[in-house]
Amino acid sequence: MAPPTPRLRRDRFTVTLYGSFIVWGWLLYSFNPSVPLLADDLGISSAQAGLHGTAMAVGGIAAAFVAPWLVRTRGRRSALVSSCLLVAAGIVAILAAPGLAWSLTAMLFLSLGGNVAIASAQPGLVVHHGPAASAAVTEANGVGASVGLVGPLAVGATVALGWGWRPAVAVTAVLAVASALLYSRLPVGGAMTPPRDRRRASEEAVVVDLPAATPPDGVSLDAQVVDDAAERSRRLARIPAWCFLASLVAGVSLEFATTYWSTDLVREQTGAGAGIAAATTAGLVLGMAAIRFVVGPVSLRVSPALLLAGSFLVSIVGWAVLWTATSPGVAIAGLVVAGLGYGAQYPLSISLLLATASGSGDRAQGRATFAGSVAVGVAPFALGALADAVGAHQAFVVVPVVALLGAAAASVGGRAQRRLLAAGAAETTPVPDAVR
Repeated sequence: MAPPTPRLRRDRFTVTLYGSFIVWGWLLYSFNPSVPLLADDLGISSAQAGLHGTAMAVGGIAAAFVAPWLVRTRGRRSALVSSCLLVAAGIVAILAAPGLAWSLTAMLFLSLGGNVAIASAQPGLVVHHGPAASAAVTEANGVGASVGLVGPLAVGATVALGWGWRPAVAVTAVLAVASALLYSRLPVGGAMTPPRDRRRASEEAVVVDLPAATPPDGVSLDAQVVDDAAERSRRLARIPAWCFLASLVAGVSLEFATTYWSTDLVREQTGAGAGIAAATTAGLVLGMAAIRFVVGPVSLRVSPALLLAGSFLVSIVGWAVLWTATSPGVAIAGLVVAGLGYGAQYPLSISLLLATASGSGDRAQGRATFAGSVAVGVAPFALGALADAVGAHQAFVVVPVVALLGAAAASVGGRAQRRLLAAGAAETTPVPDAVR
């Protein structure tokens, strides 16, 4: 009989942890469009304003080390509360920044808090939901992306009213404080218990948990054979982890490089004005938000690794439409299709990666945060440098190359994961020496 299909439980714990994604989504899509306005206020160049993206990447790299330590020493609830309060403090600091050095420092700590909040919430969702983790993580990211759609509209509205960009970005602090209060009211226990106070191997193991073979009475198992099998299992377990980390890096690189430079591509290919070209980016966010509410439930019935590989192929279709577009309308359509691919890549990659981390989900999340932050810092810069050399149109040829690499990593990781599960099933049935 086939095992029952896992179901996503939207209980109090789950909905509360969505708060981290709401805070991060509003921050990204309200502050990023405000960077040129911040540059005008501070009297700095566009290149200097672009350093805020670098500061955001540095904060994310720092969070890769801080988040696992904070969860391990203080517990997940304390990590979530303190990170949200740090976000609120960072927003206040950046809104009051009198100069570039101040605003860059504020952005670094703001990014540190936001990334720790995400890096603490995602493993908590994985622990809490087990087999339904892919749906929970994908939906959480979908909620964040949906909120992100409102951010640019809020900035536009407050600027049009003559209030400037600051009131819209200040909403991030309100959301962060509200999330911190809700986290502080969650009871300690289950996924919210500090790792040192629970049996981590039994609580955090989601997919990989290979039981030791126990021989029946009268049957002896050669110790060396058992040790060799265990070593093979450990080596096999590393393959899907590295593959899904590679797919995560590919997905993050595609998303941020496209978000940063699709405006230039649209202007170059369609002749659209700066305002219209910038607005087309909303098509990418729309596609990303929509697919995350679809792919989550589907991942409970279809292999998440197969969906992940397919998402990279969908993004290539979107790139082809965007790359050949000669009108803004077609470019928006291409970005929407690309968003349908991009939106599935990060949540599926991170849920699959965390599922391979038996007993060490927070450390795996730390590695993912580090790798993703490096991608945020490197990918847009690399594509921009290439565009300076050969033009945006030619530079965007690297997008399908990265997508193909991501699809290959997802496919190899999925096969390795299936072999690992098969090996685990085989280990549960001891084989007598005479049969060996």
